[in-house]
Amino acid sequence: MELLIMINACKIASASRVTAVIPCFPYARQDKKDKGFFDIPVDNLYAEPAVLKWIRENISEWRNCTIVSPDAGGAKRYVTSIADRLNVDFALIHKERKKANEVDRMVLVGDVKDRVAILVDDMADTCGTICHAADKLLSAGATRVYAILTHGIFSGPAISRINNACFEAVVVTNTIPQEDKMKHCSKIQVIDISMILAEAIRRTHNGESVSYLFSHVPL
Repeated sequence: MELLIMINACKIASASRVTAVIPCFPYARQDKKDKGFFDIPVDNLYAEPAVLKWIRENISEWRNCTIVSPDAGGAKRYVTSIADRLNVDFALIHKERKKANEVDRMVLVGDVKDRVAILVDDMADTCGTICHAADKLLSAGATRVYAILTHGIFSGPAISRINNACFEAVVVTNTIPQEDKMKHCSKIQVIDISMILAEAIRRTHNGESVSYLFSHVPL
């Protein structure tokens, strides 16, 4: 509603064009831009180039890692893309549906023995799934476990779960401010995406291609 009111104010003030830059689109749990409610041009920005850069710069043994999807849902495509770009193995964790009086059972599909495991997902809210997944990876022989998440919502028991989990680091972008969360959890590290947004604004304003940002991190 705040955004709508601000856009309306700009229109009333005779703005020739209004562009909304929304780091974390509210009430949206999927990233399929063709399924949105828009009759205007929409560009979906991706964290993938920034994530690849972080992995190469911060995980010394990244060539001997396995990229892991914590569920077999839509984020799997994003995870396989990262594994392909790094030329490393891919694994996924399949959650078997629980029957009556039975706990969800996680099944690892792929090999992480004696490797660094990097869990990648588009968002984490209460962090139950990724924390269970981290335990599963460690018990399957992973040497270290990282989590890289585009949007760190971290509601409810998320911070205490991360603190008690076996993560080397939980890496999120700053689409949602993380300063307060970082005070209570030393494992949280942040990838700054302000330059991606700035370059997207510059390219949109000048009529240049935004698709360059799908595979490059602006300097």
